[in-house]
Amino acid sequence: QVQLVESGGGLVQAGGSLRLSCAASGRFSRINFMGWYRQAPGKQRELVASITRDGLTDYADSVKGRFTIARDNAITVSLQMNSLKPEDTAVYFCRVAAPSIYWGQGTQVTVSS
Repeated sequence: QVQLVESGGGLVQAGGSLRLSCAASGRFSRINFMGWYRQAPGKQRELVASITRDGLTDYADSVKGRFTIARDNAITVSLQMNSLKPEDTAVYFCRVAAPSIYWGQGTQVTVSS
């Protein structure tokens, strides 16, 4: 079983920055994939950014050039979010494949205009 603990959400003005962090704990062999997803009210959950065990990254078009995903160590992934926009407001979830899929509980990000 793997537990994911997310931190770093909050309220920020448009143009500001936030850094999300997700730490995995528990029993797992290795983490092959770590990603951040978000879900805004009334919308489907969508991929924001992901990083593989080999360091390959992928970003949603809407966040390219503004967000950066990084694996801080073998069990922690961060998402640096700059130039935030009101449309970035959502609950952000960490997702890990280790190799089974695990989700974090979510952290609220609110960007005011």
